[in-house]
Amino acid sequence: MAQDTPSPAPARPAESDADRRSRERVEKLLAENAVTAEGRVQLTGGPLEYTTSVAFMPVVDEGLAGASGEPQAAVMTTAYLAKGAAPGQRPVCFAFNGGPGSSSVWLHLGALGPKRVVVPDDGTMPAGPYTVTDNPLSWIEHFDLVFIDPPHTGWSVTASEAARKKILSVNGDVDALAEVMRVWLTRHQRWGSQVYLAGESYGTTRGAALSDKLAALGIPLAGLILVSCAMDLQTIVFAPSNDLPYSLFLPAMANVAQYHGLLKGTLAASPEAAREAAEAFVPEYAAALLAGARLGTAARTRVARRVGELIGLPAALVEEHNLRVDDRAYFFEALRSRGLQVGRLDARSTGPLGARRGRTFEFDPGIEAIEGPYTMAAMDYFAGGLGLVRDTRYEILNRDVNQGWNWMRGDQKMGFASTSADLARALRRNPRMKVLAASGRYDLGTPYSASDWSLAQLDVPADVLARVEHRYYDAGHMMYTRQADLQQLKADVAAWMARA
Repeated sequence: MAQDTPSPAPARPAESDADRRSRERVEKLLAENAVTAEGRVQLTGGPLEYTTSVAFMPVVDEGLAGASGEPQAAVMTTAYLAKGAAPGQRPVCFAFNGGPGSSSVWLHLGALGPKRVVVPDDGTMPAGPYTVTDNPLSWIEHFDLVFIDPPHTGWSVTASEAARKKILSVNGDVDALAEVMRVWLTRHQRWGSQVYLAGESYGTTRGAALSDKLAALGIPLAGLILVSCAMDLQTIVFAPSNDLPYSLFLPAMANVAQYHGLLKGTLAASPEAAREAAEAFVPEYAAALLAGARLGTAARTRVARRVGELIGLPAALVEEHNLRVDDRAYFFEALRSRGLQVGRLDARSTGPLGARRGRTFEFDPGIEAIEGPYTMAAMDYFAGGLGLVRDTRYEILNRDVNQGWNWMRGDQKMGFASTSADLARALRRNPRMKVLAASGRYDLGTPYSASDWSLAQLDVPADVLARVEHRYYDAGHMMYTRQADLQQLKADVAAWMARA
């Protein structure tokens, strides 16, 4: 009887020159051996020795046309593993930032990792040179840490234009990172470990969705840490007919106005006084916005005056904006008399307006103060500390990714992306999962008051909601850049872990 002959491998579909170069780059990265280094950090509780392992994980997606089981992306992971611990003995925390389009450098070298970049507490830009130093407050005390750079951030890339288009989306990104974590757990024999996630900004959008996605893959989370929440885009995107952000930003704007000396009387006494007054006014303000043109003249005048008092702007200006002062208007109007623009991600930061005092958002003083220092310190650390020397650009913040992101989910054709329903479902299906949210009071990108609303709207019973905690800090979006908040964040995580 004739023997069966093996079927020939399927022919590779025709590909463009650009796709061929992308595929070859992915194949080359995945063929590289992990880059390892030994380290030691003096934590507050004593010294800890660790191994650093940098490697690219494949993302295989059979759903892409012509994929044929081939890797569609190479995703960089930087892992810090405590020495002397058996596989599965310690929890693993996967961490990522947001953007979308941001690498994980901020959490990696700002708060969680055994090395960090030190910048001034007040949100100003430091003088160079920029380097990393030991971080005695590293979260490696509690977890082995794995930092993920999503595709087209850091040195991570996709293998084709089709893969790029699919992965650079809310759902595609979640699918890709879930696959990265699955492969990492397999290769490092860590399926016996508790798994935690830590995400910042859009990383919380991603993290909330991943909590449910991973549960569906048989990876229940022990905990989720949300730094600067952005689960419900409707709360932070100022768009026509979306009045929700105006009332949710009001307490945060009041807090910022008090910091810059724009308030009078009892409102100026303390940040707490400003916040509490604004929070108390939110129901009336929201009702006034809901009324629209039906709001009477006297009520309109009263609301404009009170909003102006709370956020430090003239009532006439509030009237001109139809009672709706959005974030961009506030950035340029709050300190216009001083010739300054207010920062978005850290509203304590300011930058000079141009001589024409225009209102074009050319840069964010809150991110400019740290982007350069973090970039240079990270490149110095990757090369000198870890032996990662590459000619290709490490994408700290890839703005092309951000601008080309697909915000729709599934059959969604319009509206605002939201992943809070995913988090609520994950909490309901996993009785052991807990959540810690962290917000900076001076963050006007994802304000603490908007995060309060999102967490309060989670579709869970009261006993499940009790597993969600929210903590506040006196800095901006990256609150850990302020030493006191870095210490408090670490203490809050330690206490949260102890309550497991």
